[in-house]
Amino acid sequence: VYPPTYVYRVIWWNLADVDDHERFPSQELETGPSDFEFRHELDEARVAALFEAQSEVDHLDEFLASRETQAFLVIQDDAILYERYFNGASRDSIVTSFSVAKSFVSALVGIAIGEGKIASVHDPITRYLPELVQRDSRFAEITIENLLRMSSGIRYQEFPFLTGDDAKTYYYPDLRTLALEHTEIAGEPGSAFLYNNSHPLLLGLILERATGVPVAEYLQEKIWKPLGMEYPGSWSLDSTETGFPKMESGINARAIDFARFGRLYLNEGDWGGRQIVPAAWVAESTRVKPAPDRGSYYPEDFELPSGKLGYGYMWWGICRDEGDCDFAAEGNLGQLIYVSPRSRLIIVKNSSGYGDLSWHQWDDLFSRVAAAFASP
Repeated sequence: VYPPTYVYRVIWWNLADVDDHERFPSQELETGPSDFEFRHELDEARVAALFEAQSEVDHLDEFLASRETQAFLVIQDDAILYERYFNGASRDSIVTSFSVAKSFVSALVGIAIGEGKIASVHDPITRYLPELVQRDSRFAEITIENLLRMSSGIRYQEFPFLTGDDAKTYYYPDLRTLALEHTEIAGEPGSAFLYNNSHPLLLGLILERATGVPVAEYLQEKIWKPLGMEYPGSWSLDSTETGFPKMESGINARAIDFARFGRLYLNEGDWGGRQIVPAAWVAESTRVKPAPDRGSYYPEDFELPSGKLGYGYMWWGICRDEGDCDFAAEGNLGQLIYVSPRSRLIIVKNSSGYGDLSWHQWDDLFSRVAAAFASP
């Protein structure tokens, strides 16, 4: 028996789209004063030439516009080289981040550990959520790290849509109850990667209890204000009654502010001399999970033409060679913050769909472009 709100959302809202921030209730993220701005040093011809060479298309703008792109930014060494908006979007257009939000959640966990509010990534989740043991003692074997790496062993089935976990974790009007009372163990923690939207919900509960403040407020005070985001943002809520943030997908912002978050991680958590996120956390978060038997841990489609795809602490990693790895925050329908430390490069893409490329193909394209930017 499902709540009427859930049934209504599934039937009438149906599949997620980039305007969902207008449908859910939300909590505003206030910004603070800023002493940093990206420099405008447009070099659109160079950017277009590199992308066109790697994508084998004739015109970058047409390529992006025809593939449902809304915003596209390329930034190197704090200089905006390319900034274009398509399909009715503009610089101040707000978009739903979808799973880009997970990378923000990861940052908040790292900050809470740095402040001593969470003891360790190796803590069992039942240290903070003891009621889970009452349903199944095996929850005590799951660590915070297992949640971050998408390897908890918690059951997750996307389909069928009405009763699948994708719809539930997206549309359920009481996500606290969903995470605490409806999650089930199906496998051994740490044994295999399985993308699971229950994980950020559980992490949100841990953050809520460990810090003693609402998660959206924690994000505002620890990241949004200190970075001096150019615009206010918002975090969609499951409902006005429960007021729990949609941890898996609900941070809404502008492309330029997603770029600021990418810059924070490019600079190892430092922002103008202030360590916002512990540097060690940034390094571990963006490091691809080493797997003794990669073939049994990751799906086989994680092998890209340009390198190997993997997962850190809710950041995707793309490694071309040993020591030559990029990382990315990625969301449904093509939301992306792509960071290449070697090239000092940030690419932000917001879109209403993938176009005719799969998300793996977009990853591969950005990996090849980042390598091209690093070449003399």
